[in-house]
Amino acid sequence: MQTAHPSSPVLASVLMVSAMAIIGVVDNFVIRLAETIGLWQFHLSRAVMMLPLIIGLSFLGFGGLRPQRFWAVLLRSVLITLAMLFYFSSLALMPIAQALAGLFTSPIFVLLISALLLDQKIGPWRVLAVLMGFVGILCVLQPDPNAFDATSLLPVAGGFFYALSAILTRTHCANESTVALLAAMIVTLGLAGALGLAVFSVLPVVESDGPAGFVTRGWVWPMEAALPWVALQAVGSTAAVFMLIKAYQLGEPSYVAVFEYSVMIFGPLFAWVVMGQGIGPLQIAGIALIAAAGAVLAWRASVVPQREPVR
Repeated sequence: MQTAHPSSPVLASVLMVSAMAIIGVVDNFVIRLAETIGLWQFHLSRAVMMLPLIIGLSFLGFGGLRPQRFWAVLLRSVLITLAMLFYFSSLALMPIAQALAGLFTSPIFVLLISALLLDQKIGPWRVLAVLMGFVGILCVLQPDPNAFDATSLLPVAGGFFYALSAILTRTHCANESTVALLAAMIVTLGLAGALGLAVFSVLPVVESDGPAGFVTRGWVWPMEAALPWVALQAVGSTAAVFMLIKAYQLGEPSYVAVFEYSVMIFGPLFAWVVMGQGIGPLQIAGIALIAAAGAVLAWRASVVPQREPVR
């Protein structure tokens, strides 16, 4: 059973920014493991490494592992799995700034789905936030109408499924243990990895070399070249999730959520300084618009549920 924690907004913001810094760094290295192994082997291997760490979080008192509403937790895990598959696929095919911009469209999708399907009223500030976010997406993705590339929509699809999972978390999983939700998600991602491996190891798919073959690559062995990057992802993601959990326990969720957008600074900045990925002024402006839109949505939320961070 989870215990109450005293409010500490300063510590909560420090933990959230630290978690985003870790995620912004480790996600840059997906391109390294994508050179030798595939998406499905990555998720299966990472799940195997992460599960003992998540079980350790349960033993430390951060929540039980057994879900209360199995069907809701299962559906939520499937939605997040789809989101993460789209997001990590995009990391192998485009700069991290574009991938993060697509994934962080999720608050906009949450608002649109809530208004159109759940019949919730939205005010002018939230409408403005949606417009800002949409303009920001166009600035970062920079779609070419004369040469449309469908891969640019991969992270946006991730943002859509992430939004669906957030709505389900709020409506049907609010009383679930954070650790139970996280464990179910990792197990589902691992099973998806195993299924994808089975499919692409049997089907005769023409495999591309390097990151271009990330999504369609079957089992690769030995995997020594990719193993350090998978381990970095597993440890880094678990450490970041630990900090995220603590941040949402120690601070008001609507306040803490704003600092989640700092990943859109750390990720592209690390990619530029260390990995040489360029980012133009228009993309910088787009990132700022998306972050501002998320901040406005968090500020105007009358009731913001305590969210469980997704990785």
